Amino acid sequence: MDRDLDKIDRRILAELEANGRLPIVELAARVNLTNTPCSERVKRLEKSGYITGYSAVIDKERLGLGHLTVVQVSLTATAEHSLDRFNEAVRRVPEIETCLMVAGSFDYMLTVRTRDIAHFRTVLGDKINKLPGIHQTSSFTVMETVKEPVGAKARPGGPGR
Repeated sequence: MDRDLDKIDRRILAELEANGRLPIVELAARVNLTNTPCSERVKRLEKSGYITGYSAVIDKERLGLGHLTVVQVSLTATAEHSLDRFNEAVRRVPEIETCLMVAGSFDYMLTVRTRDIAHFRTVLGDKINKLPGIHQTSSFTVMETVKEPVGAKARPGGPGR
């Protein structure tokens, strides 16, 4: 993080990362500020790019998308144009939840969200294996999520300003 951030800024960021809808009144109390200075700090953090947006955390199970698979992808070539083509194509596959370029024995790691294993098999065959430059994939079904990213189980509230 930037050296311009003090302890209070970092606490504000941590609180909002855990619950982006936290009302300013409650946020201010949690970081030991009054409402106006807290609100000004949040606006400064937004303007300076530390806070890039707010979003809702969706329960994928309730949407019928409870099957999660991690897919390792190796490409035939890793020249810049090959990576660009692959990246652009991945963005068009709605079932691909995340795509991470990695250093190691493979090139990308995908998380793929589907209804069930049969749906995943269709997505793998009809979409993932047809992405440009695919050499090989290895798939791993997630049996249990032990730890989720911060904010994945956010509480209701609201960043009231």
